[in-house]
Amino acid sequence: MDLETVSAAGFGRSLTGLGLNLVVRDVRRLAAFLEAVFEMRAHRLSADFAIMTYHGTPFQLHADATFARHPLLSLLPEAGARGAGLEIRLYETDPDAAARRAAAFAEATILQPPADKPHGLRECCILCADGYAWVPSRRL
Repeated sequence: MDLETVSAAGFGRSLTGLGLNLVVRDVRRLAAFLEAVFEMRAHRLSADFAIMTYHGTPFQLHADATFARHPLLSLLPEAGARGAGLEIRLYETDPDAAARRAAAFAEATILQPPADKPHGLRECCILCADGYAWVPSRRL
């Protein structure tokens, strides 16, 4: 499937298993952050929507306005963190390199610097401007 040209209906019908869709204030800003820090790829990028891929796995970004008729929108705060309690784990990203790259973004917060953990991973925790916790990890 060509992620640059697939129709919305075609993409929707292709999805299987577990899906991730993040509702964000600025799709382009978060897509640029994810590409720069975690080496993800943005497809069909617009102000309203993006298909992001991480090691071949797709997920979606949707702008607030695209959820105008969705009941979830009324639960999202106007300002501040949105993703409290959600960790998005990226098991194929070097946490030390990601933390260095994230430091270049004023809106990023290194919540926890890279460290070796007792569960066999080296990881860090980076908050994006929308408050989602991204956890790049590598096996020890």
